[in-house]
Amino acid sequence: MHLTHYGHACVLVDTGSARLLFDPGTFSTGFEGLDGLDAILVTHQHADHVDADRLRDLLRANPDAALVTDGQTAGRLDGVDARTAAPGDVLALGGAEVRVVGSGDHARIHADIPLVANNGYLVDGTLLHPGDAYVPPGVDELATLLLPTGAPWLKVSEAVDYLRAVAPRTVVPIHEGTLADPALHYRFFDQLGPDATTLLVADRATAVAV
Repeated sequence: MHLTHYGHACVLVDTGSARLLFDPGTFSTGFEGLDGLDAILVTHQHADHVDADRLRDLLRANPDAALVTDGQTAGRLDGVDARTAAPGDVLALGGAEVRVVGSGDHARIHADIPLVANNGYLVDGTLLHPGDAYVPPGVDELATLLLPTGAPWLKVSEAVDYLRAVAPRTVVPIHEGTLADPALHYRFFDQLGPDATTLLVADRATAVAV
């Protein structure tokens, strides 16, 4: 399996039998020219996870790609045909199996801000994109966790505790676009994460094996 990080929450996962693009949002760049996609998966409705204008361009360039979102996000994408999914669903996308996991809710930012829906996506039982929540993977051993690094809803201590609870073989930091110095948080993940977990900071727009 290979992944390519296009900044923030946007990641291309190539399983060898499917090409899956996650969260092409406003904080991410470089994904615009992708083709040959089997699916585009959106974890939730916030603009840093889905840029509606560039999403439409992607769909025109990838007419056979399925667009998978939660129901709330689908309702906000005018003129776009989305397949809605919720935790508990199992999707066949290209040659990959994608399980929708989590509670279905975005992590709380503040008590006065209503929660929105959030899907975590588990690819072939080995790689988890949790969206904006601390989503349990639902498997005993996870190969790769895409770990949110900075956000209004996130404290680095909680992110470290989540990393320890999941204890993946490899952790790839994502969702760093709100931080002036993401490397500071990466050091916490490296120093405080499980001994058996390897930290992999992916160079932007460069495919890496996981």
